[in-house]
Amino acid sequence: MRKLLNSLYITDETVRLTLDGENIVCKGDEGEKFRVPFVNIEEIFCFSYIGCSPALMGKCADMGIPINFISPQGEFLARVQGKIKGNIFLRKAQFEMFSHPNPILAQNTVAAKISNTIFLIKRSLRDNPQINGDGKITECIAKLEEGIDTAYQTIEREVLMGVEGNCAKEYFDIFDRLILTQKEDFKLVRRTKRPPLDRVNAVLSYLYTIMTANYTSALESVGLDSCYGFYHCLRSGRNSLACDLVEEARCIIERLVLTLINLKKINADDFEIQPSGAVFLTKDGKKKVLTSWQEKRRSEIVHPYLKEKIPLGLLPYVQSSLLAKYIRGEITEYPCYLQK
Repeated sequence: MRKLLNSLYITDETVRLTLDGENIVCKGDEGEKFRVPFVNIEEIFCFSYIGCSPALMGKCADMGIPINFISPQGEFLARVQGKIKGNIFLRKAQFEMFSHPNPILAQNTVAAKISNTIFLIKRSLRDNPQINGDGKITECIAKLEEGIDTAYQTIEREVLMGVEGNCAKEYFDIFDRLILTQKEDFKLVRRTKRPPLDRVNAVLSYLYTIMTANYTSALESVGLDSCYGFYHCLRSGRNSLACDLVEEARCIIERLVLTLINLKKINADDFEIQPSGAVFLTKDGKKKVLTSWQEKRRSEIVHPYLKEKIPLGLLPYVQSSLLAKYIRGEITEYPCYLQK
């Protein structure tokens, strides 16, 4: 089993990463800020336009440590990764299978996403039954359950995406009710992405970007092409397969965002509003969110298929390995991640 190591998050826009022997060195205008050995790092997220030295990028590529370049506002820019792992036959099988994918792959993905959404809502409802005073939560759950049934009644990808989109709208229409504190500062009217237009969307988008990068690393590490998926359309620069697998795990991010708000681990001062109306995390806000995300990744879950305890941070690698087994024909069906 892969060992879960630390992810290095560089949120200071004024620093640059360089190489010194077996160490990653972070330098600013006033000199060296810190250094960390390569053996302690599994992935780097650089929220800085200054970036990294070519020598460091080469060393990371040799050691299999991907570097994700993300804008200070949380938009994915580029990724540096080393040689492709795995053999060509796995990727050949992937391309052949996904050129005409079995509809059950996309159907299960959408159903798993909706099922995990229902689990999150029911968990919140169990702890806070007052949020369902007018029955809107119950109505939402019923519509989501209907969406699961509908997902298995179509094999057309466009229709399936429509089902998913309708369910997502129903969910985010009641998402505000799951926010129990700081309600004046954290309101979600609708899901907005590029750019996020409120504080809730800002945190969701920020963490979705990081999770997608995690899944991209995991897929590449088992020898799969993260750009060739079975559900999302092929698009230049998009890791479509990573986006496919992220769908079943979005609930993890959404639950964390609710926890951060409801426990007041973040507040209105952790955000900045641009003249355009776009809302982004401040430097301190990013640190708070990333610290909580790293802690979340180290928490243990019982994997529903393996029936074993694993750190949550290894979920992308477990799911990628299971998908590779399915493509190789070692298992008859890819088991989506389902919360229980």
